[in-house]
Amino acid sequence: MTTPDQTDAFIAQLAAQPTPAPLRPARAVGLTLAGLLAGLCVLYAILGLRADLVFALVHPLIAAKTLLPLILGVLALGAVFASTRPAQRVTLWPLALPLVVALGLFVARVLVTPADQWKTEFLGQTVGACLLSISLLSLLPLGLGLFALRRGAATKPTLTGALAGLAVGAFAVVGYSLHCIEDSPMFYVPWYGAGIALSTVLGAAAGRKLLRW
Repeated sequence: MTTPDQTDAFIAQLAAQPTPAPLRPARAVGLTLAGLLAGLCVLYAILGLRADLVFALVHPLIAAKTLLPLILGVLALGAVFASTRPAQRVTLWPLALPLVVALGLFVARVLVTPADQWKTEFLGQTVGACLLSISLLSLLPLGLGLFALRRGAATKPTLTGALAGLAVGAFAVVGYSLHCIEDSPMFYVPWYGAGIALSTVLGAAAGRKLLRW
C-alpha cells in the first residue's frame, strides 16, 4: 500500500519535471512544408515544371487538378489540428466536397470520351512516375508532421495520423501537378487519388504508433 509520504514524493517528482512544450500549429505546418518543398526542389530540378504552366493554371479543367487537392489539403489540415484537441469536435464531412467534384469531373469526361479511348486516357503515359513521385514527396513531410503532432493530445491517433497523411498527400499532389502534363480527369482523378490514399493509409499506420499517449 502506498503511504502518504510516498504519494507526496511522487507528486513532487512529477512537479519537478519540465512541462512539455505545447503543440504549435505554425511549427507543425512549417516543418511539413519544409519537407515538402525540399522534395519538390529535387523533383523540379530533375523533371522541371510543365512548359505551359500559365495556360494550365487558367484553364478550368486543367487547373482543377491543382485546386481540388489544394482545397482538400487545407480542409484536412484543419481537421488534423482539431483532432489533437480532445475537447474539440472533428468535422469530416467537408472533406467529401472536393472529392465529389473530382468524381463529377471523372464521370463527365467518361461520358464524352469514346469507349475505345477510355483505356488510353485512364492509363495515360506516366502512371508509374505519378504514383512514385507522389509517394516519395509525401514521406519526409509526413514524418516531420507526425513528429510535430506528438506534442498534441490526439485521443484517436489513427484518425489524426490518417488526416495528416491525407493533408500531406493532397499537398504533394498540388506540387506534382505543376509538373504533370496528364490533363484528363480520367487520369488525374483516380491516380492522384490513389497517391493521396496511399499517404493516408501510411499516416494512419504511423499515427497509431507515434501519436499514442
